Order: sequence, then C-alpha cells, then structure tokens
Amino acid sequence: MAVQGERGRVLVTGAAGMLGSQVLLAAPDNLRAVGTDLQAEPGVDFPGADLTDEASVAVLFRGAGPLVGVIHCAAYTAVDQAEEDEQLALAVNGTACGVLARACAREELPLVLVGTDFVFDGESEKPYREDDPVAPISAYGRTKLVGEREALEAWPEGSRVVRTQWLYGPRGGHFPGTMLALARERDALKVVADQIGSPTSTLELAPALWDVLLSGEPGIYHASCEGACSWYELAVATLELAGITDVEVSPCGTVDFPRPAPRPPQSVLDCSKLAALRGRPLAHWRTALATYIAGR
Repeated sequence: MAVQGERGRVLVTGAAGMLGSQVLLAAPDNLRAVGTDLQAEPGVDFPGADLTDEASVAVLFRGAGPLVGVIHCAAYTAVDQAEEDEQLALAVNGTACGVLARACAREELPLVLVGTDFVFDGESEKPYREDDPVAPISAYGRTKLVGEREALEAWPEGSRVVRTQWLYGPRGGHFPGTMLALARERDALKVVADQIGSPTSTLELAPALWDVLLSGEPGIYHASCEGACSWYELAVATLELAGITDVEVSPCGTVDFPRPAPRPPQSVLDCSKLAALRGRPLAHWRTALATYIAGR
C-alpha cells in the first residue's frame, strides 16, 4: 500500500518532540505534514488529542484530513520513570498504537510507528535483525513491544514498525546535548563505556521514515546510523567535534551509574532491510554527529 494523492496530508504525532518536529520538516514537496501533540507549540496543528481514546482519534482524523498516511512519533520516553509508571507508559506506548492502527485500518491508511532497540535484551553478539527474538528487560521496552504488536495485529496490511536507537537532533533533550552542557560546567566527565549502540540523528532518521511510508511494505524495519560505539566514545566524539579540548572524559562501567531501568548492553541493529529499500544506509554515526554539531 503506497501513499496516494499528489497533495495529500500526512498526520505526524508527537510533532512538538525531538523526532516528530524533524519529520514535519522532512516532508516531501508533494505532501503536507500536519502535526498533533499534547502541547500547543509551533508546528503543532492539532494540540491536545488523546491518542489512547478511539473517539478522540476519530475527531482528530476528521479534522486533520483528508489524510493519506500517519507517522506515529509520539511516545512515553522517560525510560527510568516508566519503571514506576508502567501503566501510563503502557497507555501511551501500547494502547495508542492499537487505537491509531484501527483508525488507519478503517480509512485504509498506511501507518508508520517508531519502535526501539529496547525490545531486545542486548545479549546478542551480532546486530539484531527484525526477526530476532524479542526479550525486553525494562518497563519501557515492554510497553513499546506491546505497541508494535497492537499495531501489527490491528492493521497487518498497513502497519510499518521502524525500530531505532540512541536518538539526538536539533530539538529536545539528548545525550550529545547533555555532554555539551556539562562540558561548560565541569572540567572532567565520567561516561559509561560498556553499553554499545548506534547513535542516530533525527536528521538522518526523519527522511527514512518518509521513505518507509511512501514505498515500504508493511512489517518491521530497523533504522539507525551506521557503525557502533559506546556512550563514552560518543561523548569523546561530541566534545572533539565541538572543538572542546579542556574537558577530560574518562570511561566507567554501568555499575558506576546505577539507573532504575536496565539498559541493553549491546543493541546494535542490522539495518540492511531499510538500506535495500532506500538504496543506501543512513550515514555513519560519526558523520551524522559532525553534521549535527556543525549545524548547532
């Protein structure tokens, strides 16, 4: 199922967020992206919609339409807080996906929803493929997995799940931004070196989500920047690319920074399926980071 119509509208949820705001900006010229979010901010056309409520979503679809597709970026992303507030995380990350998928099914609209590497336990020695067994080890991961399943079961002919990881970009809070802020306040930093993943810029991911909506078959895709590193290596690269040379960055272990939610120790994703669809992979993580730093 491909997007139909030359000047159709595509609804982007979470339009005030780090990813959703970039998805709005990356819309193809022949489509108009309209955004919804709980917050009334620039770029948000329909604030306050409750995506967990069938009636609210029906009203949203009528007001935002006529629609030709939906990109679902809204999520509960407070990973540690989800350990104490799993029911709320489940409503936002799980229930809402089912509600949106059913609404899309009624209108026969393609749906793209953003997933996470947290559906895996991080014990694999190889990059995770889309069909590898899932085994989330945190409340956040469990709720995101429910969302995947809700959408794929409710609208198997039209739902596309795009799992990603370690996001950062021009808007919102994220690890590179935190490192740059801390570097202004401290002369030494300790950063975890035993968690491995692929830092992914929203500048890279947003266009890929549009490609999946426009030409991807229903199912699951993995989408992250090429290559892999630790949080420590990412911190070092961030400061280096920003020209900060007077801050010492030292590696440490996860045990030195205990968090409420466990993290997958190695969650690199195999993105060859997406690369085949697009004819190219996302940029290498260091190249994408340099682009982001240069544009700040």
